[in-house]
Amino acid sequence: MTTFGYKSFHSRFQTITQNEFIELVLRYYLIIKNNMKKILFLLALVLTSSCGSFNSIDSFYNAHKNDNQVTAVRVPRFMLSLLGNISPEMKSLIGSTKDLRYMQFPSATPERTQYLNQQMNGITGNSFLEVYRKNDNLKRNVVSIREKRDVVKEILIYNNNTASGSFLYFKGNFDPVKVREMANNEEFRELGDNLINKYDSGTPKGVEEQPKNPNRE
Repeated sequence: MTTFGYKSFHSRFQTITQNEFIELVLRYYLIIKNNMKKILFLLALVLTSSCGSFNSIDSFYNAHKNDNQVTAVRVPRFMLSLLGNISPEMKSLIGSTKDLRYMQFPSATPERTQYLNQQMNGITGNSFLEVYRKNDNLKRNVVSIREKRDVVKEILIYNNNTASGSFLYFKGNFDPVKVREMANNEEFRELGDNLINKYDSGTPKGVEEQPKNPNRE
């Protein structure tokens, strides 16, 4: 049985001619050179994906909750029952909700709107299932869910009218039939407005509402 170790490699390297060595170096140089564009492209793609997008509601919420002209509301679990009176639809969801968040943000330019649309697409990605989408140029009304077996675990409603954007997020255990019915009837559209109107009229004690920061650009 023939083995190849340091000694055999060293002796082989000693027997290589100068021309063979130069040829070997040039061969590897050409391989690297020919694939350099692919390597740089992959590196740029990785860096862009990691720096320019968010892969969860948590990361998006925490990154933007202190932005200028942003309203962010995260309702603690012990306060959820107080929100059941907003609407019958909200009441049907509240009982199974463990986490509820709402965020409204400016979207005054086409560039900003496109950026927000891309961010939301990145969040839902492959882990959420779209059950409703309505596009009107850059305007968006999208309802996405994450399922586990026969139960909906998360609901994400994203709206953008090119003046402002918002998302409404539920986490808990929900009836998939009811969720799809509400999505098809566009019943989710008014839930965010009703929620923020309730808080504008007086935020209940114990609810985290992020203040608008006029000094932050």
